[in-house]
Amino acid sequence: MISKLDKLKDMIRPLQKALVAFSGGVDSTFLLKVALETLEIENVLAVIAQSVTYPEEEIEGAKKIAEMLQANYQVIHTNEICNENFYTNPPERCYYCKLELFTTMKKIASEHGIQYVLEGSNLDDTSDYRPGLRALEELKIISPLKQAELTKDEIRAFSKSLGLPTWSKPSMACLASRFPYGYQITEPELKMVEQAERFLRKLGFGQLRVRHHGKLARIEVESQQLGQLIEPEIREQIINHLKSLGYVWIAMDLQGYRTGSFNESLTGK
Repeated sequence: MISKLDKLKDMIRPLQKALVAFSGGVDSTFLLKVALETLEIENVLAVIAQSVTYPEEEIEGAKKIAEMLQANYQVIHTNEICNENFYTNPPERCYYCKLELFTTMKKIASEHGIQYVLEGSNLDDTSDYRPGLRALEELKIISPLKQAELTKDEIRAFSKSLGLPTWSKPSMACLASRFPYGYQITEPELKMVEQAERFLRKLGFGQLRVRHHGKLARIEVESQQLGQLIEPEIREQIINHLKSLGYVWIAMDLQGYRTGSFNESLTGK
């Protein structure tokens, strides 16, 4: 019986050349690794998108992973924060962002004589409200992991077997996902979120989000780490640091971390 990994390779092999949208996360690192092994290094270009909506340390991490994999890569700078359809933060925000980003990716691919652009959405992504997927379909971007019906857990398992350092990396998403729909996204407030989450990671919290409600920070961590948030010494450090960033109120979400929690406010999505 053919494995999902073999199925993925069989899907990628006929493409001959490919551009991979690369963030350095679990999914795109696995996709890039398989593409490099299947198509060979000279036929693959990894493109890293840098903007204020993504932590600088993640960009640097993506560069290091691309270099570790000996991939040819290019860093582009995007300015979605200047797009009114993005910074006003409607429920369709991700659609406009992906439309702009992958239109640029397709242009870069064309400049390098590459016909196909690949990205790392997986099967689990279809179970949440993700308007960006519509933009990918419109632009005919290929999502091989999703087409091979690979789940996040399977991707982590395959990544571990391939020796990829990202196999246990917490899931990351655009910092704009920390803002309630309808709340205008600004660069200073994106920095607040970035710095707050970086501080919490240094304290030992893994999968987390700092949801930004103006002067209130709503912290989501995995359920098994909820107790650590209220340990007196840890709690005091978090309060002091987040207040130094500009937050007035710091709250713990008792439901813990879950992907796309702001989507819970949407009906019929």
